[in-house]
Amino acid sequence: MELTLLPPPRRVIALPGTMILPLDAVIVADPRLLFEAQQIQSALREIGLRWAIVAYAERNVGVRLKLDDAIERAQSYTLSAADGEITILGHDAAGVYYGVCTLKQMLAQLGEDRSLPALMIEDYPDFAQRGVMLDVSRDRVPRMDTLYKLIDMLASWKVNQFQLYMEHTFAYQDHHEVWEDASPFTGQEILELDAYCRQRHIDLVPNQNSLGHMERWLKFDRYRDLSESPDGFPWREGANSFTMPASTLNPLDPRSLEFVGSLYRELLPHFTSHYFNAGGDEPWELGKGRSKQAVEERGGRVYLDYLLGLYRLVKAQHRQMMFWADIIVHHPDLIKELPPDLIPMIWDYEPDRPKESDVAMVAAAVSEFYVCPGTNTWRSIAGRTDAAISNQRTAAQLGMKYQAAGYLNTDWGDAGYWQPLVTSYLGFAHGAAQAWNHKGEFDLVRALDLFAFHDRAGVLGKLAYDLGNVYRITSPEINIQVLFNALQVPHTRLQAEISHLRERFPQIKLDAATLRKVIGRIAEISAPLAQADLRDDDAEQNRAEFRQAADLLNYSAKRLLSFLGEPVATPEQMRSEFDRLIAQQRKLWLGRHRLGGLKESLARFMQ
Repeated sequence: MELTLLPPPRRVIALPGTMILPLDAVIVADPRLLFEAQQIQSALREIGLRWAIVAYAERNVGVRLKLDDAIERAQSYTLSAADGEITILGHDAAGVYYGVCTLKQMLAQLGEDRSLPALMIEDYPDFAQRGVMLDVSRDRVPRMDTLYKLIDMLASWKVNQFQLYMEHTFAYQDHHEVWEDASPFTGQEILELDAYCRQRHIDLVPNQNSLGHMERWLKFDRYRDLSESPDGFPWREGANSFTMPASTLNPLDPRSLEFVGSLYRELLPHFTSHYFNAGGDEPWELGKGRSKQAVEERGGRVYLDYLLGLYRLVKAQHRQMMFWADIIVHHPDLIKELPPDLIPMIWDYEPDRPKESDVAMVAAAVSEFYVCPGTNTWRSIAGRTDAAISNQRTAAQLGMKYQAAGYLNTDWGDAGYWQPLVTSYLGFAHGAAQAWNHKGEFDLVRALDLFAFHDRAGVLGKLAYDLGNVYRITSPEINIQVLFNALQVPHTRLQAEISHLRERFPQIKLDAATLRKVIGRIAEISAPLAQADLRDDDAEQNRAEFRQAADLLNYSAKRLLSFLGEPVATPEQMRSEFDRLIAQQRKLWLGRHRLGGLKESLARFMQ
């Protein structure tokens, strides 16, 4: 019996024979490991075995869980299945929990005779901090049941940090106008989620952007005067230019720090984490509005001074501050002035990124930093499989080379969060594997079928992988999905958008033959969807989300063909299909997420 395990363990030693699980046995656990024992007990019940949990037994022991000081590495464990007993030893409770996660995956592949291969596993992580960041501010806010299921899945893959990226989706008591249409998280919901995560050895890290990406606040008169450019700023150049709304706080205005400080004082007490991610990425207008003269005179120091102001606010809340490093890497002379306990988060989502020069520079200047790749699902509808795998692999390799403290895998929702949650599972799974054991080999497709989709027919893993690579037909070797862009542009601006994309990415293919190839490939990939044998509470939602992703890509290709003068459907047929897709998008959204933001997201679709 060949086992698939996610993430792949460090070392697996095959022993002679097999171990057959008895009908009657007990789980012996240190009282401090009751939750871990209950996790095994629940998994055994799913295969018809009802084993009791006890703190002591000399016979009839099926599983034994123990803490062992002889195991030196934090979060490490050993698992042995031999001589009629399974024993999991851990350096700490987290290590035992990860051994339990491995055992549960083994039980999911149990033979009909309830036999497991006899083996010994020795395992520990590459990165001490292995996180996932979920964007909950680009229209789509998950329901709590969705988050709990996601936490369970990520924890089972040994992820131990989770961040909810927030702009306006926490119910701040004195800022109702900002979040009242967003279905935000309440304080109680965060408190309950924090406790749920802690039990599963996940650190729920607060994440509130504090400089850029503040357009949801700055559009209101009450906050507008805090902005760098109150009237907005130009985006792009030439015929395809337009004005973006104000999105960046004025770093020179002391009221900006007073404002974000008031948010911190209310938000942070809901989290038990030692860390806080204050954001600071992509302040598009910085140096182009009210700070223009200061930036011309002082350069990057304007940004650094504001960053240090945030740092002081965070220290006052007794937290350790993280921040996105996309600005500071352009100012090598200033990196040396960062406080030693400030944690830069190096993000880059292109294939074969981040750049080694950036990682080396940051590593030489600070004591702690993270590498932050992404799932590459945003602005894609179905994901970008090869781009995600390359990006995550490179981040892990460079993170290990330069001794990063953590690995944070990000999942963004730019431009309306159209990609269904199910398309992110591939990136979550591969990222978890890279964070735990970046050199380990495993079958990603089979792992998805077993541990994400629970598909006994082995359909959805390959479908997710292949549908996520449709982008390569039109957009080879670049981190973009043209079919997504084409759905967000009205007919009158479509030519300008295509010209812009071709100018920026000359390798893009948008001829009629390529688009017909896309349609044919989507049909080929999605044909087996009905054959999936899903054993999960979310089975129909998962199946329908993949169907919707395929249909949206297909519709976009047909829309572009019509624009090129080679339609494959009548205008009436296209209108009918558009209406059906919008109705289905609404239904699937509400299957996992809250109502707030849905109207705004749907308004981005262009027929």
